[in-house]
Amino acid sequence: MKRNPLKHYVPRLPRGLYGRAALILTLPVVFLQLLVSVIFIQRDLEDITTQMTLTMVRELQLITDEIAQTGSPAEAEDRLEPFLAPLNMTLRFLSDEQGIPSDHLRWNEMTGYVVRARIRQNFPQFLSLRLPTNKQAIVVFESRFGPTEISFSRRRVSPATPHQLIVTLVLSGFLVIGVSTVYMRNQLRPIKRLAEAAEAFGRGQMIAYKPRGATEVRAAGSAFVSMRARIERQIEQRTLMLSGVSHDLRTPLTRLKLALSLSEDEDAADMLRDVKEMEDLVDSFLDFSRGVATADSEACDVQTLLDDLVQRWQRQGKQVSLAEPEGNREVLLRKIAVQRGVNNLIANAVRYGTRAKVSVTIMQKSLRIRVEDNGPGIPEEMRGDALRPFVRLDPARNQDKGSGVGLGLAIVADIARAHGGSLRLGISEELGGLCADIVIAV
Repeated sequence: MKRNPLKHYVPRLPRGLYGRAALILTLPVVFLQLLVSVIFIQRDLEDITTQMTLTMVRELQLITDEIAQTGSPAEAEDRLEPFLAPLNMTLRFLSDEQGIPSDHLRWNEMTGYVVRARIRQNFPQFLSLRLPTNKQAIVVFESRFGPTEISFSRRRVSPATPHQLIVTLVLSGFLVIGVSTVYMRNQLRPIKRLAEAAEAFGRGQMIAYKPRGATEVRAAGSAFVSMRARIERQIEQRTLMLSGVSHDLRTPLTRLKLALSLSEDEDAADMLRDVKEMEDLVDSFLDFSRGVATADSEACDVQTLLDDLVQRWQRQGKQVSLAEPEGNREVLLRKIAVQRGVNNLIANAVRYGTRAKVSVTIMQKSLRIRVEDNGPGIPEEMRGDALRPFVRLDPARNQDKGSGVGLGLAIVADIARAHGGSLRLGISEELGGLCADIVIAV
């Protein structure tokens, strides 16, 4: 298979549908806001601030030239008063004791750094810039009478409230994401319900489902409902057909059994064993065909269920033990089907070995029922075939015990799949034989 070379460099995407939909909604909005903000700050806001600052620089140069033509600070203040008053500008000469104030720009300045850079670039006498508030700007420059401070309105060098556009963009972005999220949740809810219905049906549970949502989702939902109905009809027809066949076969088998039991023929005993084997075959076929179709899910105590099975085998003189459970809570299962599956595993264990051990582990999202034996086990390369119906692994098991019809493990696997789980075969570390795990999602 050809691998994607960019897989290791691309961030891992969310696995859920909600996460991916949120990513699809959020990324374009965030990217658009960043793009607009960068263009606004670097072009519009910065260009406007530069133009306004250059105008102020020309005024500062004019003030410096006027001061150079006066003989004293008092004369300079009197001469500049008619010019500065209409502009709401204040001029003050600093003494040597006061020194030159340092720059003061707040951390959230958006245009202050541009103002300082342009004044320093175009006004050689510039010493420092202070922006104590959003309404005041103070420039200190070198004049004929030493450091001079001039105060004026901040609006003369930068636009008013430059952050408003960015705040508006952010708020509108959050609003768009919120509205889109609500709308997307309504669109994704039918898909989630369809997934829940399909998952429940895979576990053998039937939940009410009605196709809703967009046209495509409705089409998928309708197809699922039709498929579920067809599968139910097929299971029901298979069960009814084989149940009828089983019933029809039991009647002549019973007559044969009765006739052979009254017969004094020497071969009657062997023939009775053949009839008994035929009855067992019919029961196996019926169990396999029935599967879990006739069972209903119910909350049951798995430990109690297994304890009853183990005690039943112990009363028959079999060495079957039950380990202490890991976890203890009721689980929603088809009790009769699970009981039949575990019983098949125990039957195989005592059939091909002398000891069997049953254990159960109940975790938060799964249930594991393990049956181990000390028999010959099943080779790894043959375990897949062991789960197929009507397959008998005679080389892997003792033929002295009887070969059966090859439906025992197939029935267990079918029961596990009906609960949304699986049957796993391995080697028992404790007993050395076969280890069979029924793993079910709960």
